[in-house]
Amino acid sequence: MDWKRKVGRVGVLTGAGISTDSGIPDYRGANGVWTTDPEAVGAFTLDRFLSSADARARLWSSYLGHAAWRAEPNSAHRALARLSRSGVATRVLTQNVDGLHQRAGVPAGKVLELHGTMRDTTCTACGDTTPTEQVLARDESDPACPKCGGILKPAVVLFGQHLDETVLGQAQIIAGASEVFLAVGTTLQVEPVASLCEIAVRAGADLVIVNRDPTPYDDVASAVIREPIGTALDWICDALAGHQSAAPAKDVPVGE
Repeated sequence: MDWKRKVGRVGVLTGAGISTDSGIPDYRGANGVWTTDPEAVGAFTLDRFLSSADARARLWSSYLGHAAWRAEPNSAHRALARLSRSGVATRVLTQNVDGLHQRAGVPAGKVLELHGTMRDTTCTACGDTTPTEQVLARDESDPACPKCGGILKPAVVLFGQHLDETVLGQAQIIAGASEVFLAVGTTLQVEPVASLCEIAVRAGADLVIVNRDPTPYDDVASAVIREPIGTALDWICDALAGHQSAAPAKDVPVGE
């Protein structure tokens, strides 16, 4: 069956690649954060963050000037928002922490932030939550919780930190219930999130990967699309909503 058809349920897994057109660098690409500065990973490791004031200062410094504070949703975010309004049951499972899916118009209840959000900050001692922008406005290199004096951490999942089991469980259910499962702008190298693709395929979904570079799941995908993400999602979302005329003239490359 042609996957480019009107469907009832779509799951979408998004990674850093969907936000690069908004000016937010990815992590593992040629000019990615970890590629250009491998030592930066240390500041994003939970154990080091909790034990080292220097690591915390480096992380907070990176958040102070993070491009996501100035970024706007791009055409790919808007295409997914359009799909969510089309009557197709659309759920976005994102590895990103920038909040751009919600700002593009996908209802917050239809977005699962697998790696948390940079827009909130949580005290590691008492659990109090504060908007990150308020914490940054204090202009402190290692801000402490104003209520208990504990260490403050952006509400993102750091290396060495487990994903929220409830959120991951919901994502697995969505993957297993999808008719088409899109994996967009993600290298699919980080588990257990990448295995959502396997769950979807085993349940009978068409897996469609939209990514610049090869991924470990290309061989089990119904289609692998290398064209720019914004261009691809524009016609993919229209096709899944039943607007067949939006599909490209030539067939989608599979396994390239």
